Amino acid sequence: MGIKIYNTLTRKKEDFVTIEPNKVRMYVCGPTVYSNAHIGHAMSSLVFDIIKRYLQFRGYNVNHVMNFTDVDDKIINRANQQGVDPFELAEGYIQEFRRHLKDLNILPATYNPRATLEMPQILNMIQGLIDKGYAYPKDGDVYFRVTKDDDYGKLSGRRLDDMQAGARIEVDDRKENPMDFALWKAAKPDEPAWDTPWGRGRPGWHIECSAMNLTHLGEEIDIHGGGNDLIFPHHENEIAQSESFTGKQFARYWVHNGMLTLSGEKMSKSLGNLVSIDEFLSQHSASTLRLMVLNSGYRSPLTFNDEVLTAADKGLERLRSALKPAMPGASNTSDEVKKALADQSKKTRDAFIENMDDDFNSAGALGHMFDLVRVINQARADGATDDVLKPAQSTLRELCDVFGLVLEKETGDDQSAAPFIDYLVELRNEMRKQKLFAFSDQIRDRLASLGVVLEDSKDGTTWHRA
Repeated sequence: MGIKIYNTLTRKKEDFVTIEPNKVRMYVCGPTVYSNAHIGHAMSSLVFDIIKRYLQFRGYNVNHVMNFTDVDDKIINRANQQGVDPFELAEGYIQEFRRHLKDLNILPATYNPRATLEMPQILNMIQGLIDKGYAYPKDGDVYFRVTKDDDYGKLSGRRLDDMQAGARIEVDDRKENPMDFALWKAAKPDEPAWDTPWGRGRPGWHIECSAMNLTHLGEEIDIHGGGNDLIFPHHENEIAQSESFTGKQFARYWVHNGMLTLSGEKMSKSLGNLVSIDEFLSQHSASTLRLMVLNSGYRSPLTFNDEVLTAADKGLERLRSALKPAMPGASNTSDEVKKALADQSKKTRDAFIENMDDDFNSAGALGHMFDLVRVINQARADGATDDVLKPAQSTLRELCDVFGLVLEKETGDDQSAAPFIDYLVELRNEMRKQKLFAFSDQIRDRLASLGVVLEDSKDGTTWHRA
């Protein structure tokens, strides 16, 4: 059995067969850098980081390209509002997004191209489309001729006649068809512009991604990814212009993640219902956000609320609980305990692969990881030693690493308090022996209020940070 992926283009799960054996060419649409990134942007980056990590786990060499759109109407408008240079504005947000990717434990892409550095390829593609009759210049603009592309609309499932009838597009007499889209835009005063045979101007959004794909991954790629809000018109137009230019299938598998919603609405700058990445990370760990995504499944919408947050925080603590050392005085090294741990480790790892092979079913894979957590914790409670626990814990760590989960505390616990906490635990144990339960409970509750959790067992008391 191999990996199956849901393909938006065919609307079904398909066997994953790459262009080159054991190599994956994956392009993921990155941000348009005109404002602070929010956790909706983070969701898409996390989804494709998880997919990338799993493909690497399964032995693939992943050539991953994620672009930055650094010239665009939104960037220009924001720069004009702030009275700054649009390139400086974009550069600042690019560096901020790079920081976010690192903070979220997202593996760096093989390459991060920028639209402004791809002009020769962009101009070459546009001229090629004009030469082939797929595009036409008009008053400094260049438009793609959608009626020339016989299967335009195949990704979104829209028919051109229906799109024309329902189009809410301002009438533009320069276009041959209302659905024709801009490959090149004539320069307006004080805008960034480049010299071309059609006049000074700048590229349209869609052609940028096609050119970057062609430059860094070639004429055909394995996976093209992005949020499902990009299916139309962005990805539809990418297919049209790329396949018209090369005469080849652009991407074998179109993979789209669901949207993050807040109070039932898609999170977006235009609605103003944003939670920035910095804001989230000031209150929660990066692994909490990652676990939220893993729990939901990548194609499903993810609702952001306190209930989902709490569930993710608790799930993360459950995973961490299984990596704690043996109880004080542990001595159980029985074959029965060893076998239970070994059997569950194998069962969990096999089930993890089975679920992730099925269109990256991370929620199902997580469920089996928690089965392993339960068996590890039961073995610890039964007195299993560190040597007995270690193999199963190693399996759990391996699978958490595939998911990019950081189980060590990400805030960097101050270990200088550990000797004092140990002393208070000893003092509490002595009070319990003397039946001074009110005082022992006071120590426990006070430590809990400071984020230190005590766990009592027949073999003694251990503590860990909440």
